[in-house]
Amino acid sequence: MTAMAHQPLTQADVLLEGFLALETPEGFRAELIEGEIVVTPPPDGDHEDYIGLIVEQVHQHSRTRMQFSGNKGLKLESRGDCPQDRVIPDGTFAPRELRLYRGADSWMPCKGVAMVLEVTSTRPKADREAKRRCYARGGIALYLLVDREASSITLFSNPEKDDYREQCTRPFGKPLALPEPFSFDLETADFL
Repeated sequence: MTAMAHQPLTQADVLLEGFLALETPEGFRAELIEGEIVVTPPPDGDHEDYIGLIVEQVHQHSRTRMQFSGNKGLKLESRGDCPQDRVIPDGTFAPRELRLYRGADSWMPCKGVAMVLEVTSTRPKADREAKRRCYARGGIALYLLVDREASSITLFSNPEKDDYREQCTRPFGKPLALPEPFSFDLETADFL
């Protein structure tokens, strides 16, 4: 019997291994986005307020019962010589019947996630661009972006390859229609 030859580690393998070994201070988040390790500080109160306002409306008005998580990270497919993206959205929504958040692993696949939510903070460009591409590659049908600098909310839909084919932006104060499986108008008057 011959010994199997070990495959040499690629740069992507080393980066993913180093990322998974990181220990961040409490409240900080480490993500691996398009081959770059990104560490973000704990969010401020306004950031959390926007998330709370959205979660409350989803639980009250969504046609489909949704579960929410603000802690589970998403594993996305590798691209080319980059390691698998590991992204932690500010929030994910999934139909309750799927029970996607069960299990001890802090990283879950994207399959079954109905919508991801991001609220811009210290790195708004990452939320507007890199994370949008990650979520589209993951096949997540809806990406909701609360852009605090622009005082607007955008729903990206119809993912295809590295981006979303459609987007609808509304200024704070105007409602934004959320399609199936949510099927209600998200009110943003309280965002002002």
